[in-house]
Amino acid sequence: MASISATSTVCLKSSARSVSGSDQATWAPFRIRSVSLARQRESFFLRQAPVLRFQISCKAKPETVEKVCTVVKKQLAIPDGTPVTAESAFDVLGADSLDTVELMIGLEEEFGISMDEDKTENIETIQDVADLIENIMAKN
Repeated sequence: MASISATSTVCLKSSARSVSGSDQATWAPFRIRSVSLARQRESFFLRQAPVLRFQISCKAKPETVEKVCTVVKKQLAIPDGTPVTAESAFDVLGADSLDTVELMIGLEEEFGISMDEDKTENIETIQDVADLIENIMAKN
């Protein structure tokens, strides 16, 4: 019987291996604040991996998001009082697959770009579309 408990600032990942007859618990890649281990007739060795830091900056400009919102409202005939934001999902706004294709065509015309089908398959929100548009415009 073994018990393990830990608190982490983000996430806790462990893997146990047999090393020279003893178990080793490896904690990676997040910083651990505290760990409690208990197991009969076994010992554990803890090793803390370096903390990885990522900075992701892929948010589209507010002007691009607003322009996409305007096109979406027009294409889906959304009433003026209905809020449409960057976090708005197309399915929640009532768009089916045909509406989504028509939206992409309308956005291509509005921004003067061409979007690949494979890049538009995973688009779910207005923010996703705005980010894709800015990435395409940056490459051109």
